[in-house]
Amino acid sequence: MMLKLFAALLLCGATMGAFAQQKSAPQNTPPATPPNTTVLFSRSDDQTSAQPSQTTPQFPATAPKVTDAERSAVTFASYNLDLHLSPRDHALAARAQLQVRNDGSQPLTVLPIQLSSSLHFDGASANGQRLTFTQQTLNSDTDHTGLLHEADIHLPTPIAPKATLSLEVLYSGEITLDARRLLQLGTPTETAEHSDWDRISEDFTGLRGFGNVLWYPVASVPALLGDGNKVFAEIGRQKLRESDATVAIRLTIEYYLATPSIIALDGHSVAIPKPAVPPTGSYPGVLTCSLPPTRLGFAAPSLFIANWVPSSGSGVQVYSRPDDQSNAQALMTAATMVQPLVSKWLGADEKEPVNVIDLPEAQDLTWEQGPLLVTSVANRPPDSYAEAMSRALAHAYFQSPREWLNEGVATFLQTLWIEQSSTRTHALEMLESQRNALALAEPATPGVATGEPLIHASDPIYYRTKATYVLWMLRDLAGDQQLQSALQAYNPAADTTPNYFQKLVERASAKDLQWFFDDWVYHDRGLPDLSISGFHASPAAYKGQYLAAVDIMNSGFAETEVPVTVRSGSNTLTNRVRLPAKTRTVYRMLVQGQPTQVIVNDGTVPEIQADIHKRDITNQ
Repeated sequence: MMLKLFAALLLCGATMGAFAQQKSAPQNTPPATPPNTTVLFSRSDDQTSAQPSQTTPQFPATAPKVTDAERSAVTFASYNLDLHLSPRDHALAARAQLQVRNDGSQPLTVLPIQLSSSLHFDGASANGQRLTFTQQTLNSDTDHTGLLHEADIHLPTPIAPKATLSLEVLYSGEITLDARRLLQLGTPTETAEHSDWDRISEDFTGLRGFGNVLWYPVASVPALLGDGNKVFAEIGRQKLRESDATVAIRLTIEYYLATPSIIALDGHSVAIPKPAVPPTGSYPGVLTCSLPPTRLGFAAPSLFIANWVPSSGSGVQVYSRPDDQSNAQALMTAATMVQPLVSKWLGADEKEPVNVIDLPEAQDLTWEQGPLLVTSVANRPPDSYAEAMSRALAHAYFQSPREWLNEGVATFLQTLWIEQSSTRTHALEMLESQRNALALAEPATPGVATGEPLIHASDPIYYRTKATYVLWMLRDLAGDQQLQSALQAYNPAADTTPNYFQKLVERASAKDLQWFFDDWVYHDRGLPDLSISGFHASPAAYKGQYLAAVDIMNSGFAETEVPVTVRSGSNTLTNRVRLPAKTRTVYRMLVQGQPTQVIVNDGTVPEIQADIHKRDITNQ
């Protein structure tokens, strides 16, 4: 997926940071300047240089300096987007009605909003009054062009802290295949274009939103891929801040070819009505569809349109390129393979259908948003699609306003499929492959670094990787059937308090799990740090039995419960042991036969340094 590619790019980006910091705007001819605006160019807050105005401004020539604090203060509470697409011309024109809230501590006299650099602002108004604004260009890799256009809108009345403003913005432009941000990091052209495949075109339109292509207004802090984790942190911050926002879209499309077979707005497929005007040889057809106000959730608004060939089966709709139509059956077969497992854990009620949209090129990277899967419908065996389908079906059967559950449950089902189709060892190896990144992200000492409490996490290393570990641990703590019962009883509308899911698991398991949720969900205590400090075995009262004493140290700040296994010849005994933070515990087990090996943890509990500890017993 794209995040994996970006993670690899960050490694090379660290050595290319100086280059990334110095990149400048391309020498393309700028779009015509809208009336009543001044054109500026800027790479960041402290590097704004004014250009001569192309029109006579209706405000002081010196534009107020916009700070990152002001950008961070702006939260969009609702989007009402009226879009007009001309796919043959790659063109988008929009009227955006926005509810904007000031979440900062100071009044806002200037409102900074941004779009992709391939789009330009045409006007802004509030309460029927036309507003003036200056424009500047910012270097930011949150858009595939590597640049953002920012309109700094001058407000006649400041927005007080926690107050809202109803704003209308007009903008337009073209969105074509553009991989400049990756090319400027030295990424090979083919690799970059298969990652940044967003575009508006006749056969396929795919706009993934902030972090890929900014086709709707936001207010963000500029971030570069060569500058540590700032791009991903800013993507997560945007999603978290606007997770309660609503999005409504009215889409009008001009088209010359066949009527689109799939339109997905914000991850939801919408009904395609009969065209208002059919196409002719000289004039385009016109159709209009809409998405009613919908809670955005932890996602970026997205837009997909394709006139691919539809196929359906096993509860899945596949829209494939004509050349790939024969390959669609593999995805439907994969859905048939994983559906029993998904139903076993999440129940039989599908909340939303699964839609699969073929990508323009076979090498393009897969992307998903809930039950919408955008992937290459290639000539591959069904089992190669099973993991992706297990995630898509999990999203169709289980949905939550809390991202650690929404994404964690999908990844959990993916690992359960690996366990079922292969082995438990392979499933835990998948988790282990992400543990080092999680250990690096976690605070070494709570209080020195806060980390991210899982319930409020905005970084995928937490809401995917750590959340999946948490569900594996709950599986061991509560039991398979008990956790299945809790997941099937989950009602997203009823999840209005932080401990809602905890209570479901406690009710199903009849166990008090407050200690676990405190350390692993509601707070970020870091990870445990376990070790075997010592081992002693002595003959017990009955012949052939031994009393084994395992000395275990937890040097971390998170309490946990792990399996402790003692092997003696052909005999194996495993008990679960609760290990408080910063403690040394001696646990005794009565085993049959001379102990030969002790094992602490089996890979289900993430640790700072390792997930499995073994000690061979040779001198007893």
